[in-house]
Amino acid sequence: MRLSAEESRRITGETIPFDQMPGSDGRLGYYSREPIGIIGAITPFNDPLNLVAHKVGPALAAGNAIIVKPDSKTPLSALMLGRAIDKAGAPAGLLQVITGPGRKIGDVLVTDPRVRMISFTGGNEVGEAIAKKAGLKKVEMELGSNSPVIVMDDADLNLAVEANVSGAFWAAGQNCLHVQRLLVHENIYDEFVARFVTRTEAYRVGDKMDETTDMGPLIDEASAIRVEQMVEEALAAGAALLTGGERSGSFYAPTVLANLPDNCALAQEEVYGPVTILYKFSALDKAIERANDVNYGLQAGIFTQNIKTAFQAISDLHCGGVMVNDSTDYRIDAMPFGGVKGSGLGREGVRFAVQEMTEPKVVCLNL
Repeated sequence: MRLSAEESRRITGETIPFDQMPGSDGRLGYYSREPIGIIGAITPFNDPLNLVAHKVGPALAAGNAIIVKPDSKTPLSALMLGRAIDKAGAPAGLLQVITGPGRKIGDVLVTDPRVRMISFTGGNEVGEAIAKKAGLKKVEMELGSNSPVIVMDDADLNLAVEANVSGAFWAAGQNCLHVQRLLVHENIYDEFVARFVTRTEAYRVGDKMDETTDMGPLIDEASAIRVEQMVEEALAAGAALLTGGERSGSFYAPTVLANLPDNCALAQEEVYGPVTILYKFSALDKAIERANDVNYGLQAGIFTQNIKTAFQAISDLHCGGVMVNDSTDYRIDAMPFGGVKGSGLGREGVRFAVQEMTEPKVVCLNL
């Protein structure tokens, strides 16, 4: 919210040299940026305060009103933020939070012509449905991923193991930047797998209110069952279970698979759970080809100490961001955050969200 307040001072336009066009001598002008109007924001259960703030802060900074529909499983922090902003003296109605089922409330927000922009974070299937219903209005979407990380044979293995175990499991895989696919060079594959599995098995699963816990439960038992079914499908198709694969209520153990057939859902879709898949490769171009071979492109990672290798990956990976010597699960608010293909439309990150939530207006003076 502080970053959004700062960004409100930098909503600027530019002068336009109209005399670049023959016959336009004597004209000068500029463009400014104006609020869109009413923005509808639909947010998921994970990071239930942070992802609401990512929409509310920039919307208000840009001069818009915003209606927030938080996920039905996690509405309380959005309601508390709304009350705090109201108590701080915001004009009545500038921010509204409405809770309830998405099929009823979400559809009203998406289709009402008075709502001039929809900002949505959630699943690809729902995002496509919103895009079809929204009509002629702005749409910004962050729709998740099936994030790949490439580990080269010159990588710092200690760093690569620690960063990717965290990126795979710290949020029980329930975030869009979850490390779902690990592509490991054949020269270090066996050593990396041994280290990665050992570190995964040491990951402490339990009550998230306990500070010694590394990973808690999934949002509900239905989500854990869904992950369990995806893993069972992969195992039935011939995948190898290296560790994990066990469910207890809403808890699903950190799970590592190998030898996954390409036609499995786990290979192509977002698992949104604590499951990571290991692949072996011999050449970087083949690893990049596999990394790109899904209908997602949010962020990718590569671990290497060779700057030329890093820049080849940066150039050839088809995604919104490439993390070098970091897992895909890295983000700060200064980044233009978003993806390509099925990972969404537009960009978040405070500065970039403010740009998305304004419209340029051109002024031309004929003197």
